[in-house]
Amino acid sequence: MSAAATLQERGLDNVDAEQIKSFKDFLMSYNKLSEHCFIDCAWDFTTREVKSQEEKCALNCMEKYLKMNQRVSQRFQEFQIIANENAMAAAQKMGGPR
Repeated sequence: MSAAATLQERGLDNVDAEQIKSFKDFLMSYNKLSEHCFIDCAWDFTTREVKSQEEKCALNCMEKYLKMNQRVSQRFQEFQIIANENAMAAAQKMGGPR
């Protein structure tokens, strides 16, 4: 069953498709982060308790990922601004809209 069909069943058919896509993307990113940090930081499966080393590793892993994601987003925005400025300059040279 698709997400849209599930939402319609629950009476939430007015939810925007873009919101659904955005939430799906968030969940994919969260799951990727969780899996990556778990694989890197969970070592001891002989006890139910999380060791302090594992906890520190997981926190560092998440912090690095979030900082990297923030930096990539920032650079992408900077690139988009430059690309838009270049497109506007090119349009003005060709006598396009001002």
